[in-house]
Amino acid sequence: MNGLQLGAIVLSGERLGIIAGVFVFMIGAGLLATRVNERFNLWSTVVVFGGLAAARIGHVLTHWEYFAEAPLRVFAVWQSGFQWIWVAPVVVLASILLLKTKRERGWALVPVAVSALVWTLAYQLASATEPLPAPHMTLDQLDGPPVTLSQADDRPTVINLWATWCPPCRREMPALAQAEERNPDVRFLFINQGEGGDKIREYLEMEGINLRHILLDPAMDVPEHYRTVGLPVTLFLNADGTLGHAHIGEIAPEQIAHQIARLN
Repeated sequence: MNGLQLGAIVLSGERLGIIAGVFVFMIGAGLLATRVNERFNLWSTVVVFGGLAAARIGHVLTHWEYFAEAPLRVFAVWQSGFQWIWVAPVVVLASILLLKTKRERGWALVPVAVSALVWTLAYQLASATEPLPAPHMTLDQLDGPPVTLSQADDRPTVINLWATWCPPCRREMPALAQAEERNPDVRFLFINQGEGGDKIREYLEMEGINLRHILLDPAMDVPEHYRTVGLPVTLFLNADGTLGHAHIGEIAPEQIAHQIARLN
């Protein structure tokens, strides 16, 4: 769900869509370079790299309030975050400047259209979210009484599956802790995977992170219920407990805010 596992590599729906779309685009452009004009080699390179840069810049500008305090996060592309509509001007400019005839510009539409279709299909298939109910399981809490996940709370819930040994889990934790402080109307559950209480406490004290609800999942039953792969995973549950969205991999602050807004 919401990702594809290839051995030790876990690809989110967005990453899978990007890889599939770029692969198909380069194959199509390569065929045009051999059969129509070699100018398509330079054109395709400019479109791919310029398009990815433009899409990232568009995302950053749209969500600048989340980047202002940490501008270097602009380069944290592993967190995803692209505005694909910004690719269109790059395609148009590259076609005008690098392709010389109407025939060439007409052919250029073919790999663009096919790669966009492949990207959409791959993203939709890999990102499909089944509205699963919360699991009927009770987990011990690090500090506090056990929590039954299926028990109604009348609030949206954000569940983060994490472990102290997981570098992207550690990188995203401050953003999730901040989101918990900013959204008192949302319940946050940080469910540790397979680790003991002493190790968790040591990590939180060392990092100076304060979280309200830390649950222990020693048998890692929660990801099995939601059929997710890899860590970290952030689950966004509607107020009725059904799954609204599952984010595979490190999540950015603006993505947390966006998904919470969708729940509300």
